[in-house]
Amino acid sequence: MVVIRVEGADDPRIGDYRALTDLELRTRWEPPNGLFIAEGELVIRRALRAGYRLRSILVDEKRIDQFADLPDDAVVYSGTPAVLEAITGFHVHRGVLGSFHRRELPSLEELVAPARRLVVLEGLNTHTNLGALFRSAAALGIDAIVLSPNCADPLYRRAVRVSMGEVFAIPYAKAETWPEALKVVRDAGFRLLALTPGADSVELQNLSAADRARPALMLGAEGPGLSRSALAASDVRVAIPMQNGVDSLNVATAAAIAFWELSR
Repeated sequence: MVVIRVEGADDPRIGDYRALTDLELRTRWEPPNGLFIAEGELVIRRALRAGYRLRSILVDEKRIDQFADLPDDAVVYSGTPAVLEAITGFHVHRGVLGSFHRRELPSLEELVAPARRLVVLEGLNTHTNLGALFRSAAALGIDAIVLSPNCADPLYRRAVRVSMGEVFAIPYAKAETWPEALKVVRDAGFRLLALTPGADSVELQNLSAADRARPALMLGAEGPGLSRSALAASDVRVAIPMQNGVDSLNVATAAAIAFWELSR
């Protein structure tokens, strides 16, 4: 490895890692520069196994030996915990961060063609919910995820961390137009199932075999749910049966329940 000791936050070589808690800054920096940040050894190794190309790692100097198996040309920046905190803006309690090159996303048509179970997300802009949803999707038989243009970035550090790196396991694509993209999904042979509470919704366990054959489960943002235009474009409205007067669940929790039911 190429190990470079970093003495302070003003080192120009560690720009990838600066001010990681500033969402607005990171949004302006990461996608335009074609990079994302992975936090923790487990997540970094999952990114490597998934084929993402490593730019560099930033590591607590006491943990360098944990990465002795990295390629000879891997760039490793090391520093004390205090230096790492000064650079990133938070205590790096997992002791290591990795900067990776992004990959070009597939087109919507390329994404949906081989899939059997699909998730379509509209306006899901909370990174923790998005990361949790990707983790459940990987565990419960979802093949791919479609994101509306106003969804959060699955490769933002918090989403990657909450997913435990499972964002690397599920292919996804961004819909360029909305809700027109839903027609592309339907034309590929999917049934659009809009998860929404309401008297006109079918309980998930009562879906027909035809609706289950190639489902595209639609989920909206926490609070507002799916838009009127998305609901109008759906084939069936579906709901999770609930008790005690509760009318909704956290979107990541609801998604996991629905994934399990659709994978049975």
